[in-house]
Amino acid sequence: MRPATLDEYAGQLHLLAPGKPLRRAIEESHPHSMLFWGPPGTGKTTLARLITHYWNAEFITLSAVLAGVKEIRAAVDVARQNREQFGRNTVLFVDEVHRFNKAQQDAFLPHIEDGTLLFIGATTENPSFELNNALLSRVRTYVLRSLTQADIRHVLQRALQDRVKGLGNRQVQVSDGVLDALATAADGDARRALNWLEIAADLAEETDAGLQITEATIREVVAESLRRFDKGGDLFYEQISALHKSVRGTDPDAALYWLCRMLDGGCDPLYIARRVVRMASEDIGNADPRGLQLALNAWDAYERLGSPEGELMIAQAVVYLACAPKSNAVYTAYKAARADAQQSGSLEVPMHLRNAPTKLMKALDYGKGYRYAHDEKDAYAVGENYFPEELLGRRYYEPVDRGLELKIREKLTALRKQQTSQSQ
Repeated sequence: MRPATLDEYAGQLHLLAPGKPLRRAIEESHPHSMLFWGPPGTGKTTLARLITHYWNAEFITLSAVLAGVKEIRAAVDVARQNREQFGRNTVLFVDEVHRFNKAQQDAFLPHIEDGTLLFIGATTENPSFELNNALLSRVRTYVLRSLTQADIRHVLQRALQDRVKGLGNRQVQVSDGVLDALATAADGDARRALNWLEIAADLAEETDAGLQITEATIREVVAESLRRFDKGGDLFYEQISALHKSVRGTDPDAALYWLCRMLDGGCDPLYIARRVVRMASEDIGNADPRGLQLALNAWDAYERLGSPEGELMIAQAVVYLACAPKSNAVYTAYKAARADAQQSGSLEVPMHLRNAPTKLMKALDYGKGYRYAHDEKDAYAVGENYFPEELLGRRYYEPVDRGLELKIREKLTALRKQQTSQSQ
């Protein structure tokens, strides 16, 4: 069911609508090397084949999973022969190009540079992280988006009606509601939708009007499907980022949605539990220290109960953290203090702060002049310095005026006023 023309191609109107730069380059034959980045089933291979057809070029395909430098060299030899003997362009399409290592990616560079071949790569992973800068600089990157439900429905209707490549001769009957259900379940993946349609047609009920695909058939076909969630890939990090930002943004409903998306997609709940503990410290901190304890309790509860019971405890922690007062004061202070520790070298501990367990150390003035805070008024030694001399007066922690940190802020402000009064 691959489309034969750009007009038959479903989706990607941001790239292929009339007048768009990529469509003009294809139709007006302005060849260039490119990279398609997008989720599975969005038409990367199909678009590469269409471009080859419009440019009247030879299409050579390699899978980065199976091919090595030997196969790359063989493809380059074919491309060179096409160019020198027949004056014809060659499109070398590399699927899953992110699986090539640096040496394999570098093997393309001179041949892209001198025009021996037109390179089209396809990847589901972020090319910024997976591909060499040298290769990225020689290709134009196009981002393909997930197909909409309407796009998928269009693909399915074409398959049902086409008598040559599709199911048109089998007289398959599908109601609008069932077709919508199938398009929704496909989750933006046209290849998955077509595979399911073909299986459903094989399982369809015989009626006087022909084969009837029912809602029950569709439920049976897609029962084991999972939403797109590539463990360790872009979608993984995008969704955990969305969960974290929803908690930080005090939106418990969105936080619950992203939590359920990840669980539905097969994410390890213990990974989420670990990230929730991080959120409790980074974004709530001392504004509500109970958040950290609840996050740890949820982690522990999941380990004790397992799935699905333990997932409720993680959901409870996520909702609590989303609703809690927010503070990143400790997180910010920690980063600032760490930067000073890394950049200031091995500054000596002031003598009055050093421990003096031996007579020699006492004789050398270790601990001399130290003021024991519990012996001071309000257990606070006004004017005492606890920094190395070179960092005297540094401030990292600035509590926010929310939650428990409001009281911490008031206390530190009062103590700092005492310090200022004494110094004056």
